[in-house]
Amino acid sequence: MTTTDPRTVVIRYVEAVRDGDADVIYDSFAADATWHYPGDLPISKTWHGRDAIVNDFLGGMGPILVPGSMTIELVGTIAEGDRVVAEWTSKADTVFGTVYDNRCIGVYTVRDGRITSVVEYSDTRHVAAALFPGYEAPVLARPVQAP
Repeated sequence: MTTTDPRTVVIRYVEAVRDGDADVIYDSFAADATWHYPGDLPISKTWHGRDAIVNDFLGGMGPILVPGSMTIELVGTIAEGDRVVAEWTSKADTVFGTVYDNRCIGVYTVRDGRITSVVEYSDTRHVAAALFPGYEAPVLARPVQAP
């Protein structure tokens, strides 16, 4: 790590994902970091620890995406103290013949030059259609009965 400035740490991380720099990606996270991906998708949960985040969550997308097709563009960041909000676009072709094209936001917490937590927001309906075709989300709403 060359800096502990939270905005710089997050930008460096997003650029490492864009560039496929596995060492910088791994080094960007604290050992006990968490990544929360809301929703009801197969990947929706809180991922605990750098190894689970990098190898299982981020790395788990590898077999779904056509090699070399992923592009990431950082749209912008807003920083306040140790929290950084980053907005980016992700595009890739999938092995299912679909196109993943999503605009995402992550709320990052950075301490001592490492990402300690992330909460990511994206269009989960698009994620389901592009990355998990055939996945049927559980029905969460219950019918309301008229009085």
